Amino acid sequence: MRSIARFCGSCNCGCPELFVDHSAPEERQVIITDDFGQRVEMSLDQFNSIVEAAKSGSLDSLALVH
Repeated sequence: MRSIARFCGSCNCGCPELFVDHSAPEERQVIITDDFGQRVEMSLDQFNSIVEAAKSGSLDSLALVH
């Protein structure tokens, strides 16, 4: 499993992290962990749809304004 990105906020309770595991079954190769050790597993295609939604701006309303 290879770490791709860490998403640190200002809560000081840990950081969500994005991993890729090419040795896992195709439907579980992308792993996102949260601050509490929980994880979400998805395929590269599913993750790519999230990336495309972010790039298109359709997720902008979810972003917190500081």
